[in-house]
Amino acid sequence: MNNIFRRFYLILFAGIFQLFSSQSASNGLSDGTLKINTTEKLPVKIFATQSSNKFYNESSSNVPNELIILNEDNIKAESAEHLASIQNILETFKTNKFQFLDKNFKPLEPVFEQKNIENFKYLLKSDKVLKPTDNTELETQFKIWDPMKGIPLGPVMLHFYSLMFIFAFGLGYVIMAKIFKIDGVEEKFLEPLFTWTLVGTILGARLGHVIFYQPELFKEDFFSVFLPISTKGGLHFTGFSGLASHGATIALIFTTLYYSFKIIKKNPFWVYDRIGIVVALGGAFVRMGNFFNSEIIGKPVDPSSPFAILFPQQSSEYGVTIPRYPSQLFEAVGYFCLFVLLWFLYRKTDKKYQQGWLFGLFFIILWAVRFFVEFLKEPQGDEFIQFAGLNTGQVLSIPFMIAGFLIMIYSKKFKLPKEETATA
Repeated sequence: MNNIFRRFYLILFAGIFQLFSSQSASNGLSDGTLKINTTEKLPVKIFATQSSNKFYNESSSNVPNELIILNEDNIKAESAEHLASIQNILETFKTNKFQFLDKNFKPLEPVFEQKNIENFKYLLKSDKVLKPTDNTELETQFKIWDPMKGIPLGPVMLHFYSLMFIFAFGLGYVIMAKIFKIDGVEEKFLEPLFTWTLVGTILGARLGHVIFYQPELFKEDFFSVFLPISTKGGLHFTGFSGLASHGATIALIFTTLYYSFKIIKKNPFWVYDRIGIVVALGGAFVRMGNFFNSEIIGKPVDPSSPFAILFPQQSSEYGVTIPRYPSQLFEAVGYFCLFVLLWFLYRKTDKKYQQGWLFGLFFIILWAVRFFVEFLKEPQGDEFIQFAGLNTGQVLSIPFMIAGFLIMIYSKKFKLPKEETATA
């Protein structure tokens, strides 16, 4: 048994050392190899960006064997004026002898009507001219995460981020129904809990993001704070692209207080203990949604690192598009492990009778995961709250962790007799 633990700690230490020692900077070009017909290998420099200016400048960079990975911002027009701009940029690439390729590296005619532009996936500048009959693959030391952002459903797109929210609340509802059954609570109290949790999460998360990271939206685009739209450059649907877990937590504390005192009429800590279980699982799904959206990404990492991932669709606000840590997945795994731990403690121990104990533990671990992963993450928006080298997310996490310790200490005063909680 001791040998097993020793190996576990060695693996853990090696992983942590790899995380913090493999960071490196880059000029925006990554190394890869085009494998053509299994026999020929063409070394290439890989480039991607969402910045229109950087994209345009790259057309005249004269980098030998350069492969550009296109993203939605490069080819998807939001207006006639935007389409004209995209066409002008692509025309420059054509003039500079770039080959236009589809997602399978098959050559396409450089015809710049919107229906054709959307088929472009790669631009290649090389003396080697790819033919339709060539079987071409891109090989890299790192992984490339460049998925579709959703499932096309006729004229609309069901974004994976929205789908992850649906999974989070759907599974949360099922698990909370099971918890209510175990505790002998009437099912009629489940619907209002779900409603208040949904409203608190979305509204609090949105307001939290704007207040902590984008306060300028209150002046520049007020309606986008409360609605999934933008009025900049005309009215268009955007979805909520910024949600903050700290804001969601604060809002949930207050909505759960109302639910506890006015609806179910139980000690709020009884509710917090149970809602923390499903929130931990929901947090994992939300971070998976961030992963699909190529947002909340990590800092640059050495391409040889097993954690290195290139996000061609990442926002230009994060800087150059190079291999980075998948910090969304680190958080998702941490939150899922927290869910498993809380569910085990709830089902297999007496801690659910000590009102507040599970909730305090939830606060400590959840915000500790957030605190430590922040060391590997790029800043989100303007980091206007900073202290002792810590960023906004870390500074905001500290009070929640302290609160968790205090709640666990004071939970001894709120013990329930076992007969007051049914078992099933």
